[in-house]
Amino acid sequence: MNEIIEHIINQKHIAVVGVSDKSFGGEIYKTLKQRGYTVYPVHPTRESFLGDTCYPNLRSLPSPEIKTAVIAVSPELAVAVVEDAAFAGITHIWFQQGKNFADALEAARAVGLKTVSRKCILMYAPPVTGVHSVHRFIAKIFGRM
Repeated sequence: MNEIIEHIINQKHIAVVGVSDKSFGGEIYKTLKQRGYTVYPVHPTRESFLGDTCYPNLRSLPSPEIKTAVIAVSPELAVAVVEDAAFAGITHIWFQQGKNFADALEAARAVGLKTVSRKCILMYAPPVTGVHSVHRFIAKIFGRM
């Protein structure tokens, strides 16, 4: 496992950008919370998510301790989220797998953010259970962990 992944999964406070009832961002939020992380839902139009206060952007997060964000929005929106992250003092970003975040990755690296992409955070954030443990096992076999 690389150093950036280890740093991110060892954080206690993680913002999840793009939470909703119908997106994988919502599943990431719910699962990280179940795994003991203090998570902060970020969505520009929601007031709450699963009973927790929802923040409209990363700049509005309540604590300077939050240095990590998981990005689960479309690639078209991700560049603006990266700019917001840099302004908010986020240092590490995990771009959730499944989409091409090339432009957002370039923007993040240009401002010095540490990034992970093309990987699912739920395969790494302990305890890894269910289908994610199977995916993790297969990834280890093929040297992709």
